[in-house]
Amino acid sequence: MIPASLGKSEMSANNIYSQGWSLDDVRWDLFDPSKIEPWMVTAVKAAALVEFNAPDYVSYLKRIFPDAATQAAMEEWGKEESQHGRALGRWAEMADPTFKLADTFARFREGYRPAQFQGDGTTSIRGSKRGEMISRCVVESGTSSYYSAIRDATDEPVLKEIAGRIAADEYRHYRLFFETLNTQAEPDLPFWRKLIVAVGRVNESDDDELAFAYYCAAVPKAREAAQPYVRAQCAKASYGTILRIYRRRHVQKLAQMVSKAIGADPQGRMTNLAGALLWRMLRVRAGLSRVSAAQEA
Repeated sequence: MIPASLGKSEMSANNIYSQGWSLDDVRWDLFDPSKIEPWMVTAVKAAALVEFNAPDYVSYLKRIFPDAATQAAMEEWGKEESQHGRALGRWAEMADPTFKLADTFARFREGYRPAQFQGDGTTSIRGSKRGEMISRCVVESGTSSYYSAIRDATDEPVLKEIAGRIAADEYRHYRLFFETLNTQAEPDLPFWRKLIVAVGRVNESDDDELAFAYYCAAVPKAREAAQPYVRAQCAKASYGTILRIYRRRHVQKLAQMVSKAIGADPQGRMTNLAGALLWRMLRVRAGLSRVSAAQEA
């Protein structure tokens, strides 16, 4: 089921890519080094690390959802997420030959191991299976909007294609988690509880995952001693880069998708307010009080 008001038009910019693509389908021969920008390369490196970390999330979700059908869906989701990491990593290696995805990912994984990945618990850290799926919907809302923004922000043909393919996949992943949310045997959560889960997951974007991924992407291993990881600094720098990529319309689509997941009206006043607050939060975390007219578009 496609959520109301979030149909195919959400993925229609440029090409609509089908599911099941591989790295061999990407037109790597169109790579144009004259159209790469250093700050975008850093953003892509960081995104590759986060995407490539999917197996840990798969293991965690399979503990929470023991039924075979959901586990199979999570396995497929994880394979696609890992492929996103490989595609982004390959592009980054072309843009910066000193970057090696495998080596940099090893650094990232050594430094980022959240508690839920360490144990063998079968209860979601969100308190319920429905809460877990709302959290996943929030994440996929963010990734779908982010890769749409990268697609729109870059003029480099291969990155534009990769970002378009990933954005389409992430939207399908949102649909998967939305459907899984609504097929759980658990009682539905009250709206206030759904809202708390969603807001909590949005706030977690300020944790070590994005900040440390940015650090590993921006600071080579040889410079670690001279430039150690400071979460607050790296988080601010990460948000500064993200803000260069996002436009106001991408954040509004994010808010609409999250609203649908928690049972709110995607076109309602609360969603419009949430979009405005998210846009302001992004500026605050990036340390900017205002943005350009083009970013507000």
